[in-house]
Amino acid sequence: MSAPQKTTAELAAEYGLAPNEYEVLLDRLGREPNQVELGVFSVMWSEHCSYKSSKKQLMKFPVTGERVICGPGENAGVIDIDDGDACIFKMESHNHPSYIEPYQGAATGVGGIMRDVFTMGARPVALLNALRFGDPSHEKSKRLVKGVVAGIGGYGNCVGVPTVAGETNFHKGYNGNILVNAMCV
Repeated sequence: MSAPQKTTAELAAEYGLAPNEYEVLLDRLGREPNQVELGVFSVMWSEHCSYKSSKKQLMKFPVTGERVICGPGENAGVIDIDDGDACIFKMESHNHPSYIEPYQGAATGVGGIMRDVFTMGARPVALLNALRFGDPSHEKSKRLVKGVVAGIGGYGNCVGVPTVAGETNFHKGYNGNILVNAMCV
């Protein structure tokens, strides 16, 4: 059995951590992380878990208002739609998980947003999606489209929540990183 690889800024970069993030990690731990810790932090500080690159843009959206009952957070948002009724909704992306494993990545994304609606005491009634795939002639596009669409529909259908709207676009700019955005109402 070989000795564990020494953690360095270069290894941290391979795990997706920026040099400044690795410095924060060293400071917080007071030592070099082991490989397990490096892996955990790389996942927790990833775009998927922490929105590290999109958070600046997301913060620009309004989160309060006369009709906002519960603004964005860990669970779904709640908006007053009059007559004592409210609309509960959640949107989330599952881009990289869906690129790696199309069916399961998309299905767990749908499951997560449905869970967030359930936690607000509501029953999901509809799913929507916006999908971006690479060039149709790209070697992975056909498999990704088939798996993502099946994952979204499969999860919603098995619990009785239909996908009522969506859009799909193709562009070579998505050959290496698809976008899978799903919404539950």
